[in-house]
Amino acid sequence: MAHDILVVDDEADIRMLISGILDDEGYTTREAGDTTQAQHELAARQPSLVILDVWLQGSPIDGLELLDIIRRDHPGVPVLMISGHGNIETAVTAIKHGAYDFIEKPFKSDRLLLMVERAIEAARLRRENAELRLRAGTEVELIGQSPVIGQLTQQIERVAPTGSRVLITGPAGVGKEVVARQLHALSKRAEGPFIALNCAAMHPDRLEEELFGVEAMVDGTIATRKIGTFEQAHGGTLLLDEVADMPLATQGKIVRVLQEQTFVRVGGATKVEVDVRVIASSNKDLPSEIAEGRFREDLYYRLNVVPIAVPPLASRREDIPLLARHFMQRAADSQGLMPRQVGEDAMAALQAYSWPGNVRQLRNVIEWLLIMAAGDNSMPIHADMLPPEIGAIAPAVLRGDRGSEIMGLPLRDARELFEREYLIAQVTRFGGNISRTAEFIGMERSALHRKMKSLGVHGAGDRKLVD
Repeated sequence: MAHDILVVDDEADIRMLISGILDDEGYTTREAGDTTQAQHELAARQPSLVILDVWLQGSPIDGLELLDIIRRDHPGVPVLMISGHGNIETAVTAIKHGAYDFIEKPFKSDRLLLMVERAIEAARLRRENAELRLRAGTEVELIGQSPVIGQLTQQIERVAPTGSRVLITGPAGVGKEVVARQLHALSKRAEGPFIALNCAAMHPDRLEEELFGVEAMVDGTIATRKIGTFEQAHGGTLLLDEVADMPLATQGKIVRVLQEQTFVRVGGATKVEVDVRVIASSNKDLPSEIAEGRFREDLYYRLNVVPIAVPPLASRREDIPLLARHFMQRAADSQGLMPRQVGEDAMAALQAYSWPGNVRQLRNVIEWLLIMAAGDNSMPIHADMLPPEIGAIAPAVLRGDRGSEIMGLPLRDARELFEREYLIAQVTRFGGNISRTAEFIGMERSALHRKMKSLGVHGAGDRKLVD
């Protein structure tokens, strides 16, 4: 599909020239002679790129003001500014306002085409990066208001600025990488890179290459140098995720790197100096791993300067509604769908579940519900729509048609609702006969009359009440 480019210039011959050049290269173009027409074209269809004149004589606003509007209303659309009265100051101002670049008239067609290509490619990469972040599931903040999350947040805020090494522990799926990212974001290295290496996902034979990189071989076997994660993280933070799965031989080399802040690339001889804060995480009991001879004690004490334990989701069930809404919105954004409301009955069932896979499992369940739950997106999700392993353990009251309504009421109102529904069902069952109903439910007939009156039960369907 051809890229759609909007050309905005007050000179018709300039618009025609630019459109002709772009059309010849396979682009689709639209033209606007002033800002009013340009805004109309923008509202009609968002273009892939806007080529915008700075001055725009005769327009209600100039090009820089229109640029501000485009950046506000269409932040993903790149803008290439052009002017016949250009100077360095104008170019700097345009770029500060958010333009991708600036071209002075008269321009060469090959330079224009190059800038157009680069601007569209940069916008594409930004979109893909945003989509990848959404789909990768990488969280960057802790969600929750429970006391345990409050304590965890306080720990992070205290240790983050110090630069000390941190060992993050907790079962799989609790969000150990989220904690590591928070430590980095609140540290003095926040402007530096954050690099995460999953030691469990790497083949043992390749782990050292990933950590330390590979020097270019003289014999030509490896033509280019490979930069490892320690070097990539220079000036920032390196997360060694699931560090317990690292081979013992590599553990010994990590000890030396932590001590000296230098290492040698695989196949090389030159020492590489780095300034890296190392954070490690594990879902295993490292003291037990040490006792079994699978983890080096000296590495443990170098990593475990400040220990942080991340609680399982089952210990902070009050955070589940916040997490569920957060994951629902994020999944909807990722899938291009409208988010669905989780009913009170379904939320109660989610909070009653044990969550062996922790926050990661909850995130996956919410995404499954958005896509697979019955009904359209305007309908709330009820307990009977939950995956079988969760819905099966929900209390029976949650699986009824009125489950969501009941769970949204205080105890007194829920009890009255149940009693009213119960009495209507029983009176209907016995054809409106109060005596038989009272005998079956174990109440005096007069007491049943009073109870029905207080609950507003006046009949049994289309049948009249009889004594």
